[in-house]
Amino acid sequence: MMLVSLISYIDRVTLALLAPTILKETHLTGEQYGIVISAFSIAYMAGNPLWGRFLDRAGLRVGMTLAVGFWSIASLSHAFATGFWSFAIARAMLGFGEGATFPGGLRTVVQTLPPLKRSRGIAISYSGGSLGAIITPIIVTPIFIHFGWRAAFWFTGMIGAAWLVQWSILCRRKDLARRPSRTCQAAGGESVAGPSVRDPRTWGFMMLYALGALPLGFVIYGTSIYLSQALGKSQAAIGAVLWIPPLGWEVGYFAWGWISDRVLGGATEQRTFRILFGLQALLSLPLAAAPWFESYPLLLLELFFSMFVAAGIVIVSITYATRQYSSRHAGLIAGLGAGSWSALVALAMPGFGRLFDHGQWEAAFLVAALVPAAGFLAWLLGDTRARPHGYFSNRKWPTNIASIPEE
Repeated sequence: MMLVSLISYIDRVTLALLAPTILKETHLTGEQYGIVISAFSIAYMAGNPLWGRFLDRAGLRVGMTLAVGFWSIASLSHAFATGFWSFAIARAMLGFGEGATFPGGLRTVVQTLPPLKRSRGIAISYSGGSLGAIITPIIVTPIFIHFGWRAAFWFTGMIGAAWLVQWSILCRRKDLARRPSRTCQAAGGESVAGPSVRDPRTWGFMMLYALGALPLGFVIYGTSIYLSQALGKSQAAIGAVLWIPPLGWEVGYFAWGWISDRVLGGATEQRTFRILFGLQALLSLPLAAAPWFESYPLLLLELFFSMFVAAGIVIVSITYATRQYSSRHAGLIAGLGAGSWSALVALAMPGFGRLFDHGQWEAAFLVAALVPAAGFLAWLLGDTRARPHGYFSNRKWPTNIASIPEE
């Protein structure tokens, strides 16, 4: 699952990395580029819960084979794109297929790991995304230099096909080949529910994930444009440093996964969630100052740190949701989280692109820095409304999934 999330982000970051060259060659504007990103995000938003539900019912073996096969073809199709519409269609196909990435990762975690190791398991399976963002400039830039940007998308299609070969062997494991259990019972025989549109915790979780992780999308898709247009960096120079911000993402997954497994649990678990999310919202604010940094290394360090914090919001929010609901809904939980994030990216990127076109860098960075705080407040409202006896009540609400076996 780490490898499949790695491949999915190589597919995504390749376009972001080569955006200055592609925009120049195909005459796309920054706003059109933002719409192309939105096409991916809208399809990704729809694909996440659909693939999540499908994986919860059909299982990992069938679901991931279909998903990765579809998106590998979509990734390869970028090599034939010539303008706005062809890029938008290829991107939408890629987004829909890659909607299975994180539902598949979380589904694998709950089928193969005990509860007390699941935060670290989520970190490992999700970390391929950040690792893909790190290594894409290192791998793709030489391909671009020697063979052109279209060859880069041939490469992304081929690595998807290679993953399918190894998956055809790995998925024969019994814990992966079996379909998820249709029932999940609490210790007293009481059924444990899944996410519901009527549950304020569901909406709070989705808002926290989407708003809290928006800096990930902003940095991934906007950094190369900022470095090129605002700072005058060349495509080769951008490729040489664009691995630095995603390194914070990668480190963040493992650091926050370890922290979650260490500090969460017991009667004060909800208080701990509140402290963690509040701290992460506070640590997101320095991103607003990034355009004012005169030091290039300091700018890269701040982008590194912003992705480190946003990665923590992803890990801790997923941990929160899996402890509120039945583990048999793991695919849907991951799909709702990643899908809500993608929906927000779809709405935000054209706006960020418009700000980029007008050189309003300070406004763009300010918005990206403030939205995690809004996500924290939305989560706090939803979680508090779901606890009628008070936020710090010792009443168990609901049964903690950490005490529930997978079957």
